[in-house]
Amino acid sequence: MTATPPEDWKPRPCPTCGKPAAYAERPFCSRRCRLLDLGRWFDGGYAIPAVEDDDDADRETLPDGDEDA
Repeated sequence: MTATPPEDWKPRPCPTCGKPAAYAERPFCSRRCRLLDLGRWFDGGYAIPAVEDDDDADRETLPDGDEDA
């Protein structure tokens, strides 16, 4: 079954390659670009690096998760 876009639908650039998006694969242009993006999620390519605060480094936790006060 092919999805028919509404009349006011305008394709935006594919987030993977920049080509115009296909309505059936939105926001991607193809199944290939959709799977490439999914692979980046699985590989951790979209991970946000953790920044350790000074307060967090000084704080110790016990094995059960309670803070040592």
